[in-house]
Amino acid sequence: MMDEILINTANGVCTIQLNRPARKNALTAAMYQTLADSLRAVDAMPTVRVVLLQGHPDIFTAGNDIEDFLHSPPLQEDAPVLQFLAAISTFSKPLMAAVSGPAVGIGTTLLLHCDLVYASETAMFALPFSQLGLCPEAAASYLLPRLVGHQRAAEKLFFGESFTADEALDMGLVNRVVAHEGLLEVAQRQAERLAALPSEAIKATKALLREGQEGAVAAAMQREIARFQVLLHAPEAKEAFTAFMEKRKPNFNSHSA
Repeated sequence: MMDEILINTANGVCTIQLNRPARKNALTAAMYQTLADSLRAVDAMPTVRVVLLQGHPDIFTAGNDIEDFLHSPPLQEDAPVLQFLAAISTFSKPLMAAVSGPAVGIGTTLLLHCDLVYASETAMFALPFSQLGLCPEAAASYLLPRLVGHQRAAEKLFFGESFTADEALDMGLVNRVVAHEGLLEVAQRQAERLAALPSEAIKATKALLREGQEGAVAAAMQREIARFQVLLHAPEAKEAFTAFMEKRKPNFNSHSA
């Protein structure tokens, strides 16, 4: 999977790039495993001070690869996607993201665990879990309302409609919106600036910013995955995924509670 996840380290910055543009950077179980293993490894490397996640100029990620997801659903505690979520939620060093184009599902929720997020003017965010008959993951049910307020979080999670980089900035989900062609340069420059600062002071500051919420985040993830696994086998999710594969609009009327 190393060709689908590109990793480069220079000047104290480890850049991890999603590299599956032909499939809109849709994430497979194998890619999640590579991401989880890479994050755990670089967290222990003294030469790496900052991690920068990025996609391609036209796409950050379309979220889960649906075919792969249906073939390898996250039903076990050691499922690759759950390992990845544990890795990003406990990562001790600064974690940054550069987002351009669509960031769908986990492409948006993973940003809640990043310390700094820079978006291009082309970035579009979406949380379409309900539309798939599922519930949020990555502790989004806990972190998102605390970031943007209950009503705004409910609107994004209920309807799953896309929102722009400017709205994400207004919500506090991103730090800055920059010109599309300058995104990676800006993000890399900020990462190198951060890597040049006293690393133990930065790590201590991150730990203090997170203090008191680690247990709550882990508990939220456990609650979410428990409900997620139940919903995954329910008629609504089956209809949503069948409709997706058949390229038609789902009909939930016959599955009403």
